[in-house]
Amino acid sequence: MANFPTHIAIGTVVSGALATVTVAADMVAPENIVAVTLAGVLGSVLPDIDLKDSRPARAMFAGLGVFFSFAVLFSLERKYSIAEMMILWLGTLLFVRYVAKEVFFRFSYHRGVWHSILAMIFCSLVTAWVYSKLLGRDEGVAWLAAGFLAIGFLTHLVLDELYSVDVMDTRIKASFGTALKLFDYKHLGHSSAMGIATVLVFLLTPPTKVFVENISSRTLWTGLHQRLLPQDKWFGGMAWIIDNPPPKKADRIIPAGTSPISTGSLPPVAKDAPGQQQ
Repeated sequence: MANFPTHIAIGTVVSGALATVTVAADMVAPENIVAVTLAGVLGSVLPDIDLKDSRPARAMFAGLGVFFSFAVLFSLERKYSIAEMMILWLGTLLFVRYVAKEVFFRFSYHRGVWHSILAMIFCSLVTAWVYSKLLGRDEGVAWLAAGFLAIGFLTHLVLDELYSVDVMDTRIKASFGTALKLFDYKHLGHSSAMGIATVLVFLLTPPTKVFVENISSRTLWTGLHQRLLPQDKWFGGMAWIIDNPPPKKADRIIPAGTSPISTGSLPPVAKDAPGQQQ
């Protein structure tokens, strides 16, 4: 299988490419692009969370402990006193870092259910719920982060399968087929439990309407196609930059009462301009 630095490097490249397309499409408020990109990087190493006592597992549980502790802190900041919030923050950090980690490894093994499409779907739904409910992001941003994580997760699985093929020695290793699978065929109990958990999390996720409407917008894809390659010269040249400053970006049509910058949402399609990306 690919090692940890390789997964991080490839995951960062893939997430960066997705972020570039997202920025070009003007799909999300600028303050949210880093948050959704990090979800993609996390997804690229998440399948190795079941590798006990490994660097990825230690790093991820430490990171998840910090993430969830601050998520709880920020979501409850107006409900409790400073002392109570400190207890909740520290308690969440220690629980995820030590208790949850030990329980997780007691019921998991490497290349099991976490190396599967089912796990990818489960983690994506959890991401949408966390971004929406714990971090307070708009539903469009929540599902965009879920999509980033899913692609990063899938990149990890595909990369592990590619490393199972020894091209130089023209042979297929015994590990081939264990990384990219629909579910864990050897431990159906684990797969059943994750399937049930996936359904339950799906019931808690935010609505998908805003995300689906915008991601399927014809204007969105037409604009991306037009921006795929430069219309004139590559990078324009220094003389072009000095003599002809780039034109200002046209203002987006935003329905009354909404603000993509303040809400961080994928702006809904304008009612008075069918098919136009907001």
